[in-house]
Amino acid sequence: MRRLRIALVAAVGSVVVGSFSTPASAGATAMRPPVVYSGVAALTNASAHPDTAPAGSNDWSCVPSAAHPQPVVLVHGTVENMTYNWFSLSPLLAGKGYCVFAFNYGQEPGVHAGLPGSAQSGGVGPVADSAKELARFVTRVRAATGSSKVDIVGHSQGGMMPRYFLKFLGGAKKVHTLVGLAPSNHGTTVDGLARLPGVPQLLTTGLGPSVQDQIVGSAFLAKLNAGGDTVPGVRYTVIQSAHDEVVTPYTSAFLTGPNVKNILLQEQCPADRSDHLGISFDAIALRDVLNALDPAHAVAPRCQVILPVNGG
Repeated sequence: MRRLRIALVAAVGSVVVGSFSTPASAGATAMRPPVVYSGVAALTNASAHPDTAPAGSNDWSCVPSAAHPQPVVLVHGTVENMTYNWFSLSPLLAGKGYCVFAFNYGQEPGVHAGLPGSAQSGGVGPVADSAKELARFVTRVRAATGSSKVDIVGHSQGGMMPRYFLKFLGGAKKVHTLVGLAPSNHGTTVDGLARLPGVPQLLTTGLGPSVQDQIVGSAFLAKLNAGGDTVPGVRYTVIQSAHDEVVTPYTSAFLTGPNVKNILLQEQCPADRSDHLGISFDAIALRDVLNALDPAHAVAPRCQVILPVNGG
């Protein structure tokens, strides 16, 4: 089902004008790049500008403001990449005055089953190894900005994997807030298919080791969630859609523990039909991200029709 939806997006994306976005460069933050809430436009842009940082990100001279003292690190999902995944959120955050940073991680030679936007699929390597890549990137961001802590926003695996960094790699002292968009925190049943003999191994063969790590009951998830979902000192927000067809059941995304806020989009707006892919381009979900990063100035999202895959 997911591959069918990706194919449909690609077909539509072929007729979308690529000028929705321009590739990012140093100084892009000051340019206030436009924000377009569209997975189709994201796919078109990623196809035209592969392996480029999303607009508004990776200005290594950016100095965090007093209003937004933590730089924001964006962590893409499985078989995704920064160019596609953060097409909407990166310029949105930059326009609000945040220092924004994004990177590709978890790339494995020979795995090319992902979305356009990079020569290699991201987020396919073992999740614990990807967490080490995140740790190194956070160190680089902190050194460049002079900030003691960062905020992290991640999609899918990118919302779950940072918890390994927090719990086992010393990240708890370096992260202020973790926001997950449809994170695979307690794994997925793959719509029930994961319970069939041999299916997890089959998925790993095609999509890389990270998929097996994210199957319900995996050894990786048992270690990650043992002793509780959270660590002291970090604020957590989970934003999830009831229409998620990848992280199943959708409730497996939610966390339990202190300093946790779980948000179900359909409780805010029944007209929101975004799914696992579309949530990254969903104006309602991204308003929730802004609120999680700056709760003192939270604004209630405006309820509107949001489409699957494309967002809006």
